[in-house]
This record gives sequence, C-alpha cells and structure tokens, in this order.
Amino acid sequence: MHKQGFIDHIANQHGCTKKEAEKTIDTFTSSVIDAMEQGNEISLVGFGNFGINKIAARRGHNPRTGLALDIPAYNKPRFKVGKKLKDVCNK
Repeated sequence: MHKQGFIDHIANQHGCTKKEAEKTIDTFTSSVIDAMEQGNEISLVGFGNFGINKIAARRGHNPRTGLALDIPAYNKPRFKVGKKLKDVCNK
C-alpha cells in the first residue's frame, strides 16, 4: 500500500477527512525523523522500536576490479517489530 492508499485506509477506518489523515501521517513521519536525527530511540509498545545502529568503518573491495577501498563509518536506521504487530502478521 502506498501513501495515498494508506491515507484512504485511515480516513475510512477512523471517520476523518483525507486531509486530516495525511496530516497525521506527515506529523508522525517527520517527528520520527526529527527524533532520530537528535539520536533518540523511539519505543511504541506493541508496534515496534525505531533506533540507530552504528556501523564501524571497514575495508572492502570493488568486486568488479578487485581494488581495495575504505568504507567509512555510518549510522544505519533500524526498526525492530513489536510483539503485537508480529502476532497480527502471523495469524
């Protein structure tokens, strides 16, 4: 389901307008992005946890040429699914 389909789903399920549903989605996503940018983890019990994994710098190689290259350290966003969401997906 793409964003527009999700907006329609929220509007139908909760009896709100599509504009209100879109604003809710945009508010949630921008808030998660902002919180993670500040280095915070977000825990929504039953849904899941948003966090950051720190990936260390390492030495790699180009598979096409075989030349060695340095891969810099970076932060990787992660989402760990919560029990309630996992259970619903595995009925």
